[in-house]
Amino acid sequence: MINKAEIKKKYKLTEVPMGIYKITNLVNGKIFIGQSKNLTGRINRHKFGLKFGSEEIKELQKDYNELGEENFTFEVLDYLKPKDEPGHNYSDDLDCLEQLWLEKLQPYNDKGYNTLD
Repeated sequence: MINKAEIKKKYKLTEVPMGIYKITNLVNGKIFIGQSKNLTGRINRHKFGLKFGSEEIKELQKDYNELGEENFTFEVLDYLKPKDEPGHNYSDDLDCLEQLWLEKLQPYNDKGYNTLD
């Protein structure tokens, strides 16, 4: 018999991968760099948004509409390892890690979909 309480407890204890991801346009080489506390969920959200025309990054959506799903890849660039301290806020850690990748890859203007804010 399935113990739903035990399954729920195990699910809550499962670590969700955090880190930095990249979306690449294989035709023109443009990239988008992003961060998330839930990489799988965030990448799936981009894929869903692109597929159904509701992606927040309008230029990325335009290229996706013109070039098709097969011309885009999604990959994780870097994982952020969980700390032992309960309740640690990972936002600053992710911001720093993302900044390093932004500086390294410079995904702006004709090289990417990120914007300089």
